[in-house]
Amino acid sequence: MNTLFDKIWDKHVVQIVEDGPTQLYIDRLYCHEVTSPQAFDGMRKRGLKCFRPDHIFCMPDHNTPTHDQDKPIEDPVSRKQVDTLKRNAEEFGLTHYGMMSKDNGIIHVVGPEKGLSLPGMTIVCGDSHTSTHGAMGAVAFGIGTSEVEMVMASQCILQQKPKSMRISINGILGKGVTAKDVALYLMSKLTTSGATGYFVEYAGDVVKSMTMEGRLTLCNLSIEMGARGGFIAPDETTFEYLKGREYAPKGAEWDKAVEYWKTLYSGDDAVFDKELAFDAADIQPMITYGTNPGMGMGITESIPELNDIDEAGKASFVKSLDYMGFDPGQKLLGHAIDYVFLGACTNGRIEDFRAFASLVKGKKKADNVTAWLVPGSWTVDKQIKEEGIDKILTDAGFEIRQPGCSACLAMNDDKIPAGKYSVSTSNRNFEGRQGPGARTILASPLVAAAAAVMGVITDPRTLM
Repeated sequence: MNTLFDKIWDKHVVQIVEDGPTQLYIDRLYCHEVTSPQAFDGMRKRGLKCFRPDHIFCMPDHNTPTHDQDKPIEDPVSRKQVDTLKRNAEEFGLTHYGMMSKDNGIIHVVGPEKGLSLPGMTIVCGDSHTSTHGAMGAVAFGIGTSEVEMVMASQCILQQKPKSMRISINGILGKGVTAKDVALYLMSKLTTSGATGYFVEYAGDVVKSMTMEGRLTLCNLSIEMGARGGFIAPDETTFEYLKGREYAPKGAEWDKAVEYWKTLYSGDDAVFDKELAFDAADIQPMITYGTNPGMGMGITESIPELNDIDEAGKASFVKSLDYMGFDPGQKLLGHAIDYVFLGACTNGRIEDFRAFASLVKGKKKADNVTAWLVPGSWTVDKQIKEEGIDKILTDAGFEIRQPGCSACLAMNDDKIPAGKYSVSTSNRNFEGRQGPGARTILASPLVAAAAAVMGVITDPRTLM
C-alpha cells in the first residue's frame, strides 16, 4: 500500500527522466513580490506566455507596510517590488490580490482561507514556508526563482522524489500547549536538519484533534526541521473548514471532491522510509534560546550546559548564546523582553488572535513592551472585529496593525532594533532575521501574550 505522499505524487507525474528528476504537474503556483520578478523577466525574454494563467495567483506580502497601506509605500525598494508584481500580473493576465484589496494578506494565510489550497493538490511558491498548505492534505513545497519560471511556462517542474517520513504524536496535549509548541518541540528533538531529504506526514491523536489553524502552523514549520515539506491526511476537520469557501468545489462537484479526498490517506500497511513517535505528555509551552529554531526548550527548563553539547556543535552553540546574550545553564523565566510580535504565516490566523486575547483579557500591556499584532489577512482582520477581539485588545493597551508579513523578517518597516529581545510567533530566529542585531525568542501566541502583559518571559499556564 502506498503512502499518502506516493498517492499524490504519482497522480501528478508527467514523465520520469531516466537517472534524472521527475517531471511533476503543478496544480497551483503562488507568486509574491520577492521571488517572482526574475521569473517574469525570463518569460519576457523568451517571448513566453503563462501556460495556465488561471492556476497562478499573485499577492504582495513580504514588503507591504502594516500601517497606512492606502498611501504610497515610503521605502523605495519595497514600493518597487510591490508595483512590479502588480504590473507583471497585469501583463501576463494573472489574478492579483493587491494591497488594500479585501483578498490581500500573507499568501500562506490567504490560500487556505479562500479554498485555493485543496486536498490532493501539488502547490508551489518561491517561498520556503509553502509547506503550510500541506495542512490541507496537499503536497506543497517552496521552489527557487528559476523553478517559478519553469512552472509559469509549463505548469510543470523537475523534481527528485523525496523520501517519506511519518511523525506520530499521541496522547493529549496539556494545558497551554499549542500546535506551535508541538512544532518547536519536534524541532528541538530532530534539530534543523533531522528531516532533510524527507517529506513528512504528521499523524497520531494530537494531529487528528488539531484544528485547521493548528495544522497550518505545524506544517508551516516543517521546513525548519530541514524537511522538503510536511502534510496531514485530509479528514472531516479539513472538509468542514473548506466547505463554502470561495474556490472550493460547489454542489455535486463538492460531493465528488470529498469522495476522492476520503481516499487520501496512508494505508495500515504503507511503508515509510523513516517513522518517529512522540508522546504529547512530554510537551510543555516552548521557547527558543538560540539562533536557529531547533534551539528550543520547555519554558520552565534551562539552556543546556556546554558539556551537554557534542564537540561538533560547541562553537556554533557558544556563538549563538553570545549573540542572544544568554549563558549555558540559564533559565529564561523572568527574563525582561522589549518586543512582542503576534502574526506571520505561522501564527497570524483568527485562532491565534483568540488565544492571545484570551490571556490578555482584563489585563494591561506591560509598559516596557512594544507589541505588534498583525493579522495574516484582511479576512482575519474582519473576523477580529466581528468577534469583538479588537475591543479586548484595545482595552488591554494593544493596537492591531494592517495585514502583511511584518516583523517576521526585516523586509519592511517593522524591524526589531539591535540588541532588543523579541518574543515572536514567527518561524525563524536567525541572526538579524527580525532586524540587524535583533534577538528573537520564538514562541506560541499564549507565551507571547503572557510576555506582553508581564514584560518578562512568563509561563502562560500561571495566567490561565
